Amino acid sequence: MLHLGSARTALFNWLYARHHGGRYLLRIEDTDRKRSTPEALTAILEGLEWLGLVWDGDVFYQSKQLERHAEVAHVLLQNGQAYHCYASPDELTEMRERARAERRTVRYDGRWRDRDPVDAPTGVMPVVRLKAPQQGETIIDDQVQGQVRVANDQLDDMILLRADGTPTYMLSVVVDDHDEGITHIIRGDDHLTNAARQSQLYSAMDWTIPVFAHISLIHGADGAKLSKRHGATGVAEFREMGYLPDALVNYLLRLGWGHGDDEIISREQAIEWFDFDGIGQSPARLDMAKLDNLNTQYLRETPDAALLDTVFEQLTAQLDGEISDDGRHRVAKGLTELKKRARTVKELVENSRFYVEPPRYPLTDAKAAKLLNEETSSLLLRAKETLATVEDWSSSSLEEKLRSLAEDMDIGLGKIAQPMRAAVTGMNVSPGIFEVIEILGRNETLTRIDRAAERTN
Repeated sequence: MLHLGSARTALFNWLYARHHGGRYLLRIEDTDRKRSTPEALTAILEGLEWLGLVWDGDVFYQSKQLERHAEVAHVLLQNGQAYHCYASPDELTEMRERARAERRTVRYDGRWRDRDPVDAPTGVMPVVRLKAPQQGETIIDDQVQGQVRVANDQLDDMILLRADGTPTYMLSVVVDDHDEGITHIIRGDDHLTNAARQSQLYSAMDWTIPVFAHISLIHGADGAKLSKRHGATGVAEFREMGYLPDALVNYLLRLGWGHGDDEIISREQAIEWFDFDGIGQSPARLDMAKLDNLNTQYLRETPDAALLDTVFEQLTAQLDGEISDDGRHRVAKGLTELKKRARTVKELVENSRFYVEPPRYPLTDAKAAKLLNEETSSLLLRAKETLATVEDWSSSSLEEKLRSLAEDMDIGLGKIAQPMRAAVTGMNVSPGIFEVIEILGRNETLTRIDRAAERTN
């Protein structure tokens, strides 16, 4: 899946590239064939497209460059900056166990670094390791974390080629970044140690080291790294939950980046304002209440026409059939008011369902069900008789007639309006009831009142 953290990283890269007039590239690092399934690839591409983070040029697939990656390792071998290591699995296990027993950092001890290959044991296929510097420091001038200094004696000689000749991730990403002309890398700060190792590899090849910017990870409300136990973590999940792409992008933007007190930030503003100086170092915490509030605001500002196709598509899926022309017309007319009462597209679809199909009995809304009883049945029938005489089927005329009826009966208007809401929508909360019955129309309204009255007699 496209993780929320990966989506935010993509967003920051996209904004930085757009702000500076650069190119934002997409590379699929698919050398792990077990994880790189067609479904996973589709989730990444569709997720980025849905968020509007469309990349420049063609997608770059790492798996197609394996020969090139291996070629670089052989260049390093020829230059004396890499070597064959014949350490057996048992030797490596013994190294790790000894380091743990002595409470040292687990690292390869370099036993084949300067050893003559003629000493190699027979039948052992070697790995290729980088001959990394052992003295001094590797310094990273990170655009978010500041200057990061790593002692070289804390970094061992990383593997470039496995025993079967396939390149490791660490080699592949450096070669791909160089070959693609990558100038800036914005990624999670869990890659900070990788940056030191990769910098050594760039230097060994005499390549220009890109500018690094390592951003903090997204945490859950409890302060722990965001994971499945916190609930939804994938972009597709948030889409299914009914969040708008612009709202989710705005929310992800504010997770770790800020521009004064601005909360609602358009893409145009984000492109204009985005730069490294607005990125904080502290981990950002996912706050669903803030996302809900933001999505509510975006939903209200989204033109009805931009939502209708999505609403109709989801309603059709729920109903397992086509929506009638009357149903589509009603939803289109009622959408403006429905938007004011929904936090997500999912809620909007659920709340608009009564416009395309009458309530199903028994009502699933317990509060609405309580509004329909023998007493309210007689009120509904009186209201139906009154509504049947209305010539101007408009919300104002409908309200005037029912208000007069309530006065004649010496009861409050709500005594009639609330049971009527339950009768025609199946819910106890909806847009204004007079607007609702105007949109439903005379015949549909009277038919639904009849059905509700029958159910309670």
